[in-house]
Order: sequence, then structure tokens, then C-alpha cells
Amino acid sequence: MRVLVIGATGATGRQLVQQALEQGHQVTAFVRDPAKLNMAHANLRIARGDVLDYASVESAMRGQSAVLSALGHKRFFYPNRIQSDGMRNILQAMNTCDVPRLVCETALGIGNSVGRLGLPHTFLILPLLLAFYMWDKLRQEQLIIASDRDWVIVRPGVLTNGEARGSYRHGPKVGSYLWPVKIARADVADFMLKQLTDDAYVGAAPGLGY
Repeated sequence: MRVLVIGATGATGRQLVQQALEQGHQVTAFVRDPAKLNMAHANLRIARGDVLDYASVESAMRGQSAVLSALGHKRFFYPNRIQSDGMRNILQAMNTCDVPRLVCETALGIGNSVGRLGLPHTFLILPLLLAFYMWDKLRQEQLIIASDRDWVIVRPGVLTNGEARGSYRHGPKVGSYLWPVKIARADVADFMLKQLTDDAYVGAAPGLGY
């Protein structure tokens, strides 16, 4: 499958690129700075661009079968719309280029999963430190839900850089109202790649955690 990975230089994005290549996909990694990816493979094409620049998004989108988005940023402490404005461009380019499938990573604690990231995150970390970031993720989800693409929103718990376990929980009831669930980025990538061909969660937003 021809797959476009958005946010390919991020921690989850790198896992998506690596695992997609291992599974035999033809991967286009969409990055602002190609030097940060530091990866080479016969089935890997690097597309330089900015998710806020529609022309570069559409150029990378042409000929793709699906999009994997691990779009994020580290500008946590002031209002911005990087994720939502970027997703608007992604969805527009998908429509223009007739790309049907979108699998997008967001987070537990968004939308109807509010509260499922545990008490400390729900009442301290999210509202005090990550409020702007999470509001932008919510706007991103709203755009996806309103689209006519075959979308899957993946909501992982607290992300770690641990080894993949290959076994994890997924579905609408994942998460705890008391303590946060965790999940390795390697397992998030594994689950997201499975959604390329599995229709079970199309039009849904499953949580993900151990």
C-alpha cells in the first residue's frame, strides 16, 4: 500500500515509518526537515513540506492509498491551531487526490473519552499544562469526524518509549478514571498500521492502552 506518514520525524511517526517499511508498504514521509529523519530504504520517499502549506501537502498526497497522521508539536503553553489547521489541509488534499483512508493519532481525554486519562491528568496536567494543546486536538478530531473520509481516530494513553509488547487493549472503554493508562509508541504504531486494512473501527475513536 502507498502510505503517507504525517509527522514522520516525531517519536510515533518514526515508528510508523519503520514498521510500515518492515511490512512492505511504500512510504512517503512528510517532513519539514529531511535531515531529522535520518532513514533510508528502497520503499521510502521523503517529501519536504509544511502541514500548514496546502500546496506541499497536496503534492505529497498525490498517488497515496492512505494517510497515517501522528501530527503534533511542542508548543504547549500558548494558543495555536497547528494540529487543526494542518488537518484541514490534509483532509482537503485527501478529497482532491481521492485518498480514502485516514488513521490519526490524538489522545485519551479528548471528546467522549474525557476523564479516561486518570485523575491527575484530568484535573491537573491537562487543564493547567496542556489545555491549549488538547483543545487543538479536539478541533482536529471535530474536523475528521465531519469529513467524508474512511477515518479512524486512535486515542492512546500516556505515551512511552518502551519496547513493543504486541498485546494491548483497544476500544471505547479503555482508560481509567483513577490512574492513567500507558502505551508504548511502538504499539501505537502497530495498531495504527492495522487500521489501514481493518474496517472494525472506521468512523470510531478507540482508546489504546495496556
